[in-house]
Amino acid sequence: MSKREEFITAINILSAASQSITTEQRIGLLQQAVQQYGLSTHDADEILKASGLIVGERKNYFEVLGLSIGELQNQSDTIIAAQVDEAHKKCYSESLRAGGLPRPDGRTQEQWRTVLNQARDTLKDPQKRSEHIATLQTEILLSVDLTSRQEFPTPEKTSLGISTPEDMLLIQAGEFQIGSSNERTKIRKKPTYKVYVDTFYMDKYPVTNAQYKVFIDANPQWGKPSKRDEWNRVKKILSIFGKYHDGNYLKHWHGNNFPVGKDDHPVTHISWYAAMAYSQWAGKSLPTEAEWEKAARGGLTGQKYPWGDLMDSNMVFCGKGIGETTSVGQYPANNYGLHDIVGNVWEWCLDEYAPNYYTSSPDRNPVAGASTKENLGFWLFNFRTVTTDRVLRGGSLFTSSEPIQTAIRRGRSPLITTLYSTKLVTSNSTRFAANIGFRCAWDTQLKSNHYKLF
Repeated sequence: MSKREEFITAINILSAASQSITTEQRIGLLQQAVQQYGLSTHDADEILKASGLIVGERKNYFEVLGLSIGELQNQSDTIIAAQVDEAHKKCYSESLRAGGLPRPDGRTQEQWRTVLNQARDTLKDPQKRSEHIATLQTEILLSVDLTSRQEFPTPEKTSLGISTPEDMLLIQAGEFQIGSSNERTKIRKKPTYKVYVDTFYMDKYPVTNAQYKVFIDANPQWGKPSKRDEWNRVKKILSIFGKYHDGNYLKHWHGNNFPVGKDDHPVTHISWYAAMAYSQWAGKSLPTEAEWEKAARGGLTGQKYPWGDLMDSNMVFCGKGIGETTSVGQYPANNYGLHDIVGNVWEWCLDEYAPNYYTSSPDRNPVAGASTKENLGFWLFNFRTVTTDRVLRGGSLFTSSEPIQTAIRRGRSPLITTLYSTKLVTSNSTRFAANIGFRCAWDTQLKSNHYKLF
């Protein structure tokens, strides 16, 4: 596929997710076309026009009526409708009093009143309101590369001429043996199977508390719910991102601050949705299951663990029972330089959990739940609509030696933040195991270009 075709494919995915972009987003896309795809500005502009994307102002009906989503949080549909009516009446009356005075945005007062009516009708209707919030979600993700991602340090250039994200390690493209041929293989493992994975980068360590703190400070909608939210766990919270966890999100944090002295510990009690949100904000992604296992094996073939075929407690932080995570990097790295790839915390992968997927999966860049890269690109940026179980890998500090084997896999709801163990259930209470975290990947091929466009 030529660079031009890659750009067209990415733009088609973009137009499938949203029919409109802002002027700033159009400029960003043109810059990427020139810098990453080697196209002329004129050629890129023609591709954008042919895609049907509309460049123009986005209508945020909450802003139109002078409301914020936070104001409506936890309110019933009846109360929301009343507040919307009150805000509409105020804005509509102001427009009537303005007479024929033109507005600063160029609209006539009559045109503005039409917009006010549209805002009222949309926000009072629960279904239309939800659809409008979903549209705003897409708009926010479209602007990630033009805002948050610019705050990250400028990457260094590698010998491949590719910009390397900070604290990530190169995993070269190639074929490897995924799964286990052990005669005791269970469904949670998979049969031995050779797959080819494109070149990608993997975070050297799991994402830490300190790194995640930067994310939620920049994106307060992903912060820890308040006590009021926890008391109303059954209710859906009306916010841009909603409540995408099981109620134990960031369980060990104190409000939106991690425990003192735990800045370099892996962040825990993280749902798949939250891991996806962080990854996209950072301009990266979660690793596919195949990418994770290739990275975890460190070039070894047919071995149970990242370091060899025999369990070695000096190589991994696991089997600690009731305890706490340890600082990342305290145990030796595997042959690729990755630390804590097993033990310490379970790590989310991108894929849907399909028990028998590897009996008939593609032999090149397999991703369960996405039949094509185009399909993958579409649901990556609509990840909040995902409901199927996702893959967890690597075991944790609480697990025995079996779950830390590189072929072991688990499947859990994207809502969960904790894998419970019977050892954690006492006669008095259930202990919350701080054992689910994540690390990010960055793909140098077409898939990564999709991420960066959104």
